Amino acid sequence: MGLGRRGARGPGRLITQPPPPQRRGRGGGPAVDNKATKRAADRPAHGGSMSTADRSHAAGAAPDSDPGRMAVASTYQRFEPRAYLRNNYAPPRGDLSNPDGVGPWKLRCLAQTFATGEVSGRTLIDIGSGPTIYQLLSACAHFEDITMTDFLEANRQELGLWLREEPGAFDWSVYSQHVCLIEGKGESWQEKERQLRARVKRVLPIDVHQSQPLGAGSLAPLPADALVSAFCLEAVSPDLVSFQRALDHITTLLRPGGHLLLIGALEESWYLAGEARLAVVPVCEEEVREALEHSGYEVRDLRTYTMPARLQTGVDDVKGIFFTWAQKKVGV
Repeated sequence: MGLGRRGARGPGRLITQPPPPQRRGRGGGPAVDNKATKRAADRPAHGGSMSTADRSHAAGAAPDSDPGRMAVASTYQRFEPRAYLRNNYAPPRGDLSNPDGVGPWKLRCLAQTFATGEVSGRTLIDIGSGPTIYQLLSACAHFEDITMTDFLEANRQELGLWLREEPGAFDWSVYSQHVCLIEGKGESWQEKERQLRARVKRVLPIDVHQSQPLGAGSLAPLPADALVSAFCLEAVSPDLVSFQRALDHITTLLRPGGHLLLIGALEESWYLAGEARLAVVPVCEEEVREALEHSGYEVRDLRTYTMPARLQTGVDDVKGIFFTWAQKKVGV
């Protein structure tokens, strides 16, 4: 999702950092309600984590006067995490039995990139996690300290349900099983999920439209060795200028030589999440490449997927998906 999150580390614990009271960050919803956040933070984190959703979020930013970004933030207040999950991660799009489906394609891109061994280190930040965890299933074997982030408290709470293994959490086991199958290491899906829960140390607010996306005094260790971001920047940016600026902002969180794995929508202008109809800035493959190069990356890999007619279900107008592996140049 388009705005962000993070927390403090400790084995088997996840700390959620609420944004300051009565403040609003760009791209999706009001500041987190402090009482609700405190209730979530007071719950013990099971196995190592606490909360977040698929388009990014705010970390104590000053009120944003940009009308386009304010409109995005206002619309995201109606974002419904469970509706978004049903639309995109339950069948038909969540059917992983067809190797030509969008789910298997995304999981393959991630697994193959991490299998190179080049994208590894101690710390990883997931930018705008939304209510999803699939994007980290292959990553968790390569990083011991993972931060998840999102602008929306509702997404962070949804993440917390899964991280703490609470009743009613979204069931990601089909995705975990598929990742274990394509990685071919003989690992059980239960062990895969245990490892991910243990390595997510915090879930934090984020606002990719602020120069300090995680806010001042972030609890996340910076700079990170790698970033992952799925369906965030284009989903919370009113135009290409904002998209580029958001990419510049998250790049400040990454060390020189570090890696960015970016997944996003191609030529999409809207999507649904319950009652919310959310605008997306349409981007093409070449615009994604140019934005990465402008932000100081070397593009290592860029792949695209065309959404088949059978998966065009009326919940968006997406034409395809891009996956890119980019490396931040030294000196940037």
